[in-house]
Amino acid sequence: MKKVCIVGAGLVGSLLSVYLSKRGYQVDVFEKRSDMRKAGFIGGRSINLALSDRGWRALKGVGLDDKIAELGLPLSGRMIHDMQSNTNFQPYGKEGQAIYSISRGQLNLELVNATEPDPLVQYYFDQQCMNVNIDEGTIQFRNRQTNEIKDYQYDLIFGADGAYSAVRSTLQKSGRFNYEQFYLEHGYKELTIPAAADGSHQISKEALHIWPRKRFMLIALPNLDGSFTCTLFIDFEGPNSFEKLQSKEEVETFFNHYFPDVVPLIPNLAEDYFEFPESSLVTIKCSPWNKGNVILLGDASHAIVPFYGQGMNSGFEDCTILNELIDEYKEDWSKIPSAFSDTRKPNADAISDLAMRNFIEMRDSVADEQFLLRKAVEKQMTKHFPDDYMPLYSMVTFSQKPYSEALNTGKKQDILFKEILSIDNIEQMVEEGIAPLQLKEWINKVDEINL
Repeated sequence: MKKVCIVGAGLVGSLLSVYLSKRGYQVDVFEKRSDMRKAGFIGGRSINLALSDRGWRALKGVGLDDKIAELGLPLSGRMIHDMQSNTNFQPYGKEGQAIYSISRGQLNLELVNATEPDPLVQYYFDQQCMNVNIDEGTIQFRNRQTNEIKDYQYDLIFGADGAYSAVRSTLQKSGRFNYEQFYLEHGYKELTIPAAADGSHQISKEALHIWPRKRFMLIALPNLDGSFTCTLFIDFEGPNSFEKLQSKEEVETFFNHYFPDVVPLIPNLAEDYFEFPESSLVTIKCSPWNKGNVILLGDASHAIVPFYGQGMNSGFEDCTILNELIDEYKEDWSKIPSAFSDTRKPNADAISDLAMRNFIEMRDSVADEQFLLRKAVEKQMTKHFPDDYMPLYSMVTFSQKPYSEALNTGKKQDILFKEILSIDNIEQMVEEGIAPLQLKEWINKVDEINL
């Protein structure tokens, strides 16, 4: 029986414990935080999650999809709010396609509880990872309650301990390990739109709400209790920034000007604004994801910004791909770690780039006329030729296509649409309905484009 250590009881670490225990592995999960089942989930630094196809596939792989579905609300598109309080609904994909808004804390609790009372899985909380000995397969933890330091021996050690991974820090010191991190000039702050007096949602619960304002934006995702988790993304410094929102009066003036339809929805807006701190947004890339039998996955190996809603989904897909490789290599762990790193690294880099790209789209483009025109053309393409054309967002969100392939296809589509949108009468063509033969001709051009 393989004896396995997972560092990190977050979303990816807890899901991985389910996958490995189903294979008969003895799994110990160590977590720096206190037991969330007792301490409760603390908000303020957690953007609501958007669960999509890759995440559902991973959950289905261990039979948790039906249980988790009870925690989420389906969102079929974006609801765009302009500064005059007008709204415009933009569907995500074809009819019936949706992402699911779900609370990070609730999901994490369900994943931790998923292995109870499995004797193969044991959780250890308040345990800080101090060091990993790659050659000997040992790992050291400090009990944060007693300060006791203890060494453990394992066949496999998985670092699923987030963007500031202690396991990755050990690998960084081991030599021939590439590491890159990049912080956005923007940060984020969480707010809450409470439920109405009767417990209902104050605004549509079928959409992800976006208030795009060029350099900054506000988004809102619905919760089961009738509330919305809102996230303000804005510069740390500059004309419109966190540094300019230091008083109750400044916050109220800012929101009344840029988000007038939000103000009536949050009764104690200024007080809520100062309740939680600003948090930063970091992108992390590294390689390789393994040294010996020490393996990184999730944010520990590829932290991304949240603007494609793929952080959790890509981490869950790590579990899916790793599980497939265990089968492919017949549990030969002399080959699996490097194969996992080689397979996932290009796709992790691709979704990182896609997330940054979607940030620009969400804060700038969703209200742009050229963007809306492109969406109108794509809608006609997918209506007439659903098997031949898939928009980039759908490739990422509603398919299993590798992220790297989706990114390359998306770049080709960009080149195509630069040509299409330059046609003099394209608006008229869209309004009258573009001829299917013309649409098919354009679609065929995608494969002919060389990057």
